[in-house]
Amino acid sequence: MKKILFLLLASTSMTCFSQSQVLDTAIKTLGGEPTNLSEITSKNELVLVSLWATWCVPCKNELDAISEVYEDWQEETNVEFVAVSVDDSRTINRVKPLINGKDWEFTILLDTNNDLKRALNAVTIPVTLIIKNGEIVFRHSGYTPGSENALFEELKKHI
Repeated sequence: MKKILFLLLASTSMTCFSQSQVLDTAIKTLGGEPTNLSEITSKNELVLVSLWATWCVPCKNELDAISEVYEDWQEETNVEFVAVSVDDSRTINRVKPLINGKDWEFTILLDTNNDLKRALNAVTIPVTLIIKNGEIVFRHSGYTPGSENALFEELKKHI
């Protein structure tokens, strides 16, 4: 019983601590400059973050779908959208050519060591987060066509 209680208390304290730790996890810009989600979310009250990879078809479909409506979303919610690639050293060289061929008007960042992915306990991608005032208020895994509409409804709840 004591062991179970200890494990419960330990996991509770880790989840309380992990929020800021997750947001402070080191990631990089496309130019190789260090940054983190705390820095990015400090510039905007409402931030949408998607973890994706070049080899993940649902991820690219989600980014394409959001790209089509992003300008409208910005006007209505003032959201900033950030896509964090979790491509590793074997596939990272595919990121820039892919985004150069897309008309994505949002920020692309890199998590080549998967530190952010691990900090979020993200087993599968895409993982989409809504961060409001530096706090993760919504999290969703996976993508199916049309789910960006439900995501927009969720965004509107936080404006």
